[in-house]
Amino acid sequence: VGRCKKSGITVRMVTGDNLSTAKAIAKNAGILDPNAPEHQYACMEGVNFRNEVGGLEEVDVKGVKTERVKDEAKFTEIVSHLRVLARSSPQDKYLLVTGLKNLGSVVAVTGDGTNDAPALKKADVGFAMGIAGTEVAKEASDIILLDDNFSTIVTAIMWGRNIYASVRKFLQFQLTVNLVAMFIAFIGGVVIGESPLTTVQLLWVNL
Repeated sequence: VGRCKKSGITVRMVTGDNLSTAKAIAKNAGILDPNAPEHQYACMEGVNFRNEVGGLEEVDVKGVKTERVKDEAKFTEIVSHLRVLARSSPQDKYLLVTGLKNLGSVVAVTGDGTNDAPALKKADVGFAMGIAGTEVAKEASDIILLDDNFSTIVTAIMWGRNIYASVRKFLQFQLTVNLVAMFIAFIGGVVIGESPLTTVQLLWVNL
């Protein structure tokens, strides 16, 4: 959890346990800072969260039906502080995922039960538990954690970001080289009637 925070990832715990138990687990896991003052929206129960934001509504956007939170302003205010959602139902988890996605966040969800399937399906990336997870949860997810370990998600994020950065560097290099080569070939064709670079030279540049 600490590595996720350093990487700019917000970890939220959504559980069916009561509020006191959820707080204790969250503090032990590092999701809540035991030394910091607790905001009123840091820990909430599912029913209060649902009532505050008004639940979900279906709207028609350019002929396409989509879901959104009724009170988006209140939802934005709450989720900026929310870290623990206790005594929550599957609908609360789905509501949280939908609202975060509508705000433009990239959302990853973990789940092991059949009731987690809608949220796993709705999220950008759904992680199902390979050992404790049900078949329904596994079918709805994108990735199955074979060891049911949260640290595996951190490792996956690390490698995913590394690949993304490598692809960006490769594209930046290729676009720069090829645009310059095209410009030189064009100018050479206009000025001297032929490209200053031969085919073999262009191939070497791309290596």
